[in-house]
Amino acid sequence: MEAEYGVLSENRQYNGRMTPFVILSCMMAAMGGVIFGYDNGISGGVISMESFLRKFFPEVYRKMEEDTKISNYCKFDSQLLTLFTSSLYIAGLVASFLASSVTRAFGRKPSIVVGGAAFLAGAALGGAAVDIYMLIFGRVLLGVGVGFANQSVPLYLSEMAPPRYRGAINNGFQFSVGIGVLSANLINLGTEKIRGGWGWRISLTMAAVPASILTLGALFLPETPNSLIQLNNDHHKAKAMLQRVRGTADIEAELEDLIKANAISKTIDHPFKKILQKKYRPQLTMAIAMPFFQQVTGINVITFYAPILFRTIGLGESASLMSAVVTGLVGIGSTFVSMMIVDKLGRRVLFIVGGVQMFISQLIVGGIMASQLGDHGGMSNGYAFLVLVLICVYVAGYSWSWGPLGWLVPSEIFPLEVRSTGQSITVAVSFLFTFIVAQIFLSMLCHFKFGIFFFFGGWVAVMTVFVYLFLPETKNLPIEQMDRVWREHWFWKKIVGEDTNETKTAFDIIPGDSVLRTRLVTVGPNYS
Repeated sequence: MEAEYGVLSENRQYNGRMTPFVILSCMMAAMGGVIFGYDNGISGGVISMESFLRKFFPEVYRKMEEDTKISNYCKFDSQLLTLFTSSLYIAGLVASFLASSVTRAFGRKPSIVVGGAAFLAGAALGGAAVDIYMLIFGRVLLGVGVGFANQSVPLYLSEMAPPRYRGAINNGFQFSVGIGVLSANLINLGTEKIRGGWGWRISLTMAAVPASILTLGALFLPETPNSLIQLNNDHHKAKAMLQRVRGTADIEAELEDLIKANAISKTIDHPFKKILQKKYRPQLTMAIAMPFFQQVTGINVITFYAPILFRTIGLGESASLMSAVVTGLVGIGSTFVSMMIVDKLGRRVLFIVGGVQMFISQLIVGGIMASQLGDHGGMSNGYAFLVLVLICVYVAGYSWSWGPLGWLVPSEIFPLEVRSTGQSITVAVSFLFTFIVAQIFLSMLCHFKFGIFFFFGGWVAVMTVFVYLFLPETKNLPIEQMDRVWREHWFWKKIVGEDTNETKTAFDIIPGDSVLRTRLVTVGPNYS
């Protein structure tokens, strides 16, 4: 039979629909977001509990309760205290690179299992901690778990989802993060009232619940068709899985593109070196810029230290934890809105609207704290309530823009041959700057005072302009055809070249045994 020829960047739509099988698989995988969110929420609440501070950080407790001369903004300034929070992220940074090799060599599913198991061990160690060393070692294990989960779960979701629903499915990761944050805030609110001062142990140990669900559930997860093709030269299993997840037997177009992408990936021996090539420059830029900008939005002010922030403006321990619950509810609701509209309005609109919303709210909060909160005492209940409302506005803006889309866009833009590597870079950059911000935030709060909100607001303005100028729209485009958006963008086409100027990669597509087989062929710019 005469062979057909095709080009990987050919623009065509795939068949398929949203199936219950895909929904259930993605719900289970998204538990990786729950463990990430739970840890973010639980650490901020725990370090505001007096019993926890008395046991592990007595110096901070003394400053908070007894030192009347110290500034409101400096009561929690302790490098050891921030190390408790940030040690997780430096461990996650290292683990994400190991996770890239595991994901590429063994598949997405094993990485998810490893992530859940490591997080489970860290939760047990943290809940049983008797000294600061045991506590921080538990955090390191949690970091390994989060590093593996954040590297593999967004990839899993993007590869399983039909193209026109990819935004909603992948935003489910951030929705799960929100569920984790809210659950942590509610548990902190309840355990803070336990007599005897051991409630923090329950808060830390309860992280084992979502970790157990993720670990056990991941054992029954199907592998993605993309990963099956990448791992196995026999494409029958991948074809059967693709038919199952798309709910149709007519999947030849998508299968063909997956096989083509795999043929390219097999030629890559050193993916971290390969990703530095000029043709991947736009994707690499986004893999670095997106997680960096995500961390300098100032969201860590809320997720890590919300109860501390609310105590800074004069609220009591219980009121601070309750305020954190309110912001958690706002975050979940806003992320759900993003899931419903991201594939209709697109990524760019949500990025820009959310950026403007965050910028304005941060400026106003900074102004109120500058005029109403001095170094000592609190602010009136009316102004404290207004600050809470404005922070909810800020959280809403983040939760339908940079929160979910900061994970979605990097996970959908890389070609298969460097996709795992690109995602590991995204996760590593995220953890690096999360570590930096978490480690220096309390010190920044002490020195910048109300100016901390103007600092983060300035970054929000920069990143909103960046998206407007440099991020092309990626909605509804099949993940294996994503290279088109860079060749059509006003700026990136100058770097990667346009269709007529680029040497293309074609494939000799040989039908046989009910599956498409390929032979890699290099053709020049006159290929048609």
